[in-house]
Formats: sequence, structure tokens, C-alpha cells
Amino acid sequence: MSTDVLICGAGRTPFGRSEATGRQLAVAAVNAALADAGIPWSRVGAAFGGSDSAGLADTLVAQLGLTGLPFVNVKNGCATGGSALVSAVNAIRSGMADVVLAVGFDKHPRGAFDPRPEDWGLGAEYGSDGLMVTTQFFGMKIQRYMHDHGITPRTLALVAEKAYRNGALTPEAWRRKPLSTQEILESGMVSDPLTRYMFCSPGAGAAALVLCSPEAARALDGTPVTLRSAVVRTRRFGSFEVFSPWIPGGELASVSRDASAAAFEEAGVGPGDVDVCQLQDTESGAEVMHMAECGFCADGEQEGLVASGATGIGGTLPVNTDGGCIANGEPIGASGLRQVYEVVQQLRGQAGERQVPDEPRVGFTHVYGAPGVSACTVLSR
Repeated sequence: MSTDVLICGAGRTPFGRSEATGRQLAVAAVNAALADAGIPWSRVGAAFGGSDSAGLADTLVAQLGLTGLPFVNVKNGCATGGSALVSAVNAIRSGMADVVLAVGFDKHPRGAFDPRPEDWGLGAEYGSDGLMVTTQFFGMKIQRYMHDHGITPRTLALVAEKAYRNGALTPEAWRRKPLSTQEILESGMVSDPLTRYMFCSPGAGAAALVLCSPEAARALDGTPVTLRSAVVRTRRFGSFEVFSPWIPGGELASVSRDASAAAFEEAGVGPGDVDVCQLQDTESGAEVMHMAECGFCADGEQEGLVASGATGIGGTLPVNTDGGCIANGEPIGASGLRQVYEVVQQLRGQAGERQVPDEPRVGFTHVYGAPGVSACTVLSR
């Protein structure tokens, strides 16, 4: 039987542009999580964390304190935060430590991400042909999905409109100005059918969680949240993913389907039990597809669900209540833990103006990224 793991502290910084370094943001998030848990740094027995481009997480001990704890660097693309969280969970379950930290942070330059094909196991020609541009991939993937399942561009705009509306209620969000459906549709085409305001932007930010065993949690103040499951999966044969040089014929596999199914199985609950969720929304189309891939609806049902307001804060399935990546931006290392931070606040009833009504009890988070990796969690109070 798995040992229960509780989230006893959660902290984040504002996301967006910052004069601070990525490491400085990470220290701020860690200190916020420690304060939330009511413990000093010296009480932490192990730590896991990382960033994509802002430095090594283990060097944070220079500012946090030289206590000699094991601190493992994690780098796993968009699943960096989720992978750090899985590592922290396993550290508690194995008896390595009873209080463990997970931290993710990043600070990206302006403009689109510019990965090198060689770093992803691809030939240089893949980049020279323009296929390393992730906006192009996301446009192609949602275009195919819209064709197959009857999704309209207006649904994509409604998803983004919700993101900006929720972002306006989130003090730490980057994009806090509500935008109308029409403004989003007319904001300029980037990769058909995705317009400028349907995308998130690379940015800066950090998030951290303090995880505890049940015994350690009993000695702390605050409101712990149970982490029912945390899983990471990579792509199987037949999946259509970022930086895929080819795909086979037939029905496509999905790493998000695999990761979410594993998370629900481990937690002993299903999508129908979830009261609030965070889904990767690198752009509007991603949220639409991930609603189905994570089991919350059938392919094609998103058109009606989004139009009805079901995914709004007061709807039957609130999605991305803090505005998601579209409103917060994406510091790669921090995004997955930012999602968990938001669900922790929702389950505690501490989300302020964006609080989901009727005391949500079960939450779910999901990230997806190149080259076909997904991390999912299930939480409950």
C-alpha cells in the first residue's frame, strides 16, 4: 500500500516579466511555501527541482541554507515541475525523508522558444524546414482535431476569453485584462486557426510545494491537502507529438490519455469525481483536446460544454481557474507546480475572487510538452 503524501505548503511568485533572476524567483517561491507550511528550511529533508533555462536548482541552497540535504536537479521539459513532484512523492514513500520540497522556476527571453533539433534527436533539416516552431505544430494538431470532431474557431476564442477573465481575478497572473471573443478572433493569425491571443507567452516565474508524511503533517499548522497520485508518462508508438518527424496511420495514441488514466487509477477516482482541474493550455486548442484526452468528455463534446459555460469558475467542470498558461504565461519549469498550487488553494477554499463554489473536494492537474511527455496529479481534501 502506498504511503499517503500531504501538501502542507504551497507558494508561487507572480508570473510574467521580472527584473529578478530565475533563481531569485525560486528562492521567493520556496520561502513562501515554507511560510505556508510553518516550518524553517532546516526541517526539509530532501529537495527536487529544476528549470529549463534559468540555472540549477540545487544551487538555491546558497540562499536557502547550507544544511547538507540531498537536492536533485530535474529537467524534463514542460513536465519538469511534475517530475520534481513525482520524485518528492517517491522520496516520502520510500522513507528517504518525511518533509520534502519540490520547486520549479524559469526565466525565458522575449519571443518564441527556439529549441535546437539536435537536442531532441532530430536532424538539422527539421529546423531549417521550420518544424521546430511549436506554434506551427499546435496549429496543425488542432486543425486536424477540429476537422475530425466539429470544433469551430469560436470555441477556441471562448477558451481564451475564459482564460483572460480568470487571469483578471488572479493577483499573480501576467495577463490580467479581460478580452472579448471578437478581440481574440481578430488579434491576428499566427498559425491557422490559432490567433495571437489564443497563445501563451514564455515568461518568468516560480512555484514550490512542501510535501509531508502524515506523521510530519500532524505536527504542523495549516490546512494540508492530500496528493492522491502523481505520475509522469512518455509517448507510445503512434502518438502525434511536438517534434514528431512522422506519425503512423491508424488511430493515434496519446500520452495525455495514458498519464491521466494512470493518475486516476492510482488515486482510486475518475474524471467524474473532479470538482476543479488545470489542463495544459499552451494555446486554446490544447485545452480543448486535453478535456477529452484526460477523460472529462468525449471528442467533439467540447463545443457545447465551452459554449454553455461549463468550464467557467461557476460551471460543472471549472478548468484553469487561475487563467492557465494563456493568462499566466509559461515559465517551463514552474508551470506544472503552478497548476498544483492553484488546486491546493481551491481545495482549501482560499482562492479569493476565483474560488469555485460549493467547497470542491477533488482536483486534477495535467501538463503536456515536447517531445511527448505528460504529468498528472489528483488531489483531495
